[in-house]
Amino acid sequence: MSTLLNTKHKRKSAVITSVIMSLLLIAIFFVGMKYMDPPAEYGIAVNFGTSSVGSGNVQPKEPLKAASEEKIVEEQQEEIKEISEPKVVEETSEKTEDVATQENEEAIAIKKEQEAKKRAENIAKKAQLEKERIERERQAEIAKQKAEKEAKRKKLDALIGGVKNSTGTATGGEGNDGVPGDKGKITGDPNASGYYGNGGGGGNGDYNLGGRKPLSRPKPAYICNEEGLVVVRIEVDVNGRVIKATPGVKGSTNTASCLLTQAKVAALKTKWQPDSKAPSKQVGTIKYRFSLSQ
Repeated sequence: MSTLLNTKHKRKSAVITSVIMSLLLIAIFFVGMKYMDPPAEYGIAVNFGTSSVGSGNVQPKEPLKAASEEKIVEEQQEEIKEISEPKVVEETSEKTEDVATQENEEAIAIKKEQEAKKRAENIAKKAQLEKERIERERQAEIAKQKAEKEAKRKKLDALIGGVKNSTGTATGGEGNDGVPGDKGKITGDPNASGYYGNGGGGGNGDYNLGGRKPLSRPKPAYICNEEGLVVVRIEVDVNGRVIKATPGVKGSTNTASCLLTQAKVAALKTKWQPDSKAPSKQVGTIKYRFSLSQ
């Protein structure tokens, strides 16, 4: 024993252990589990009685005498009635559900019918708007055609008035406008194919080919309401024939397609002096001046 408590720490541990064990014993004695004597019954308590049915609020302390057969039959009939009543309620509930389902189906059918009617109305409305738009466009086109026709009529009236007021004695006419009259200028050439210019030598040209002289100088047709200078670069063979013409080169002041085309045609028709000593492709220029001045 002396060897077990021979140190200060061992003695201190022994004291603490003794105190803890004492406290545990006291707690078990006073706070331990309690038992009921007799022990409590478990389960569900059932009311005292002598039959499976009953009525009233007074609890008998002893068994009742047997009920008469008539009363038992009545009780059995009431039990049967109580058992059968829920079936009636269930059938009524089913009928109610059937009616509710039928009403829902009718409501859905009505809603679908209304939606279909609405879609049909929208389609009809769009068709009507499209029809009105087409009619407006047709009326606008008719009005435009009438306006153009009226403008042509007024122009024709003016031209006819000018013809009526003219002092000439000749009949007939010539031009490309599709209206009566003789298009051109009083100072023009009756054999010319152009309708614009100053009435004199429209399309006069300057010819340059290294000393060689042109033998023929066809004039370009004056078919558009344009003026200016068109320079044509030409290539001429030893026989004096123009084999290539490029209109609108450097020096040109107007490159309208109608002027360039007619200048090229006139340049290709030009004939030059033959020269056996000239290059096979001698280069030169022709300048055509187009004027609208009176």
